[in-house]
Amino acid sequence: MKTAILALTLLCAGAAYGQSPPPPAPHAAEAARHMDDLATLLDLTDGQKAQVQTILQEEHAKMRQSFEQAKASGTHPDWQHMKALHEQMQQETVQKLATVLSATQLKKFQVIQREMHAHMRHHMGQDHMGQDEPGAATAPPAQN
Repeated sequence: MKTAILALTLLCAGAAYGQSPPPPAPHAAEAARHMDDLATLLDLTDGQKAQVQTILQEEHAKMRQSFEQAKASGTHPDWQHMKALHEQMQQETVQKLATVLSATQLKKFQVIQREMHAHMRHHMGQDHMGQDEPGAATAPPAQN
C-alpha cells in the first residue's frame, strides 16, 4: 500500500503544486514505474492504462499552466486559491476517469487519492490542524 501512496504522491504532487520543472529522464522512468504500480492496483487494461495516464498528465499540465500564468502576471496565488483550483481539477479528473474506469476501479482510485493526500498533509505538518475533517479551515504550510 505504501507503493500505491508513493505512486500517487508523485503523480499528483506536480498537479497539486505545479511548481517543479518537467522531470529529467531518470525521473521519467520512475514516473513510468509508478504508473505501472497504479495500473496494477487498479487492475487496468492496457487501454485503460494509456487513457488514465493521459488524463493524469493533462491534469498536471493544466495545473502547471495555471501556476505559470500566475507567475508570469507577477502575482503569487494564495493558498486558498491554489487549494480551490486543485480541488476543481481533481473533480474534473475524477469525472474524466469515470468514463474510463469501472465503478470499482474509480472507488479504488479515490481511496488511494485520499490516502495520498492524508500522507502529504502529514508530511507537510498539517495533519494536526483539522485538515482531515470536511469543511475544516485550511492554513498554508509554515514558511521558514
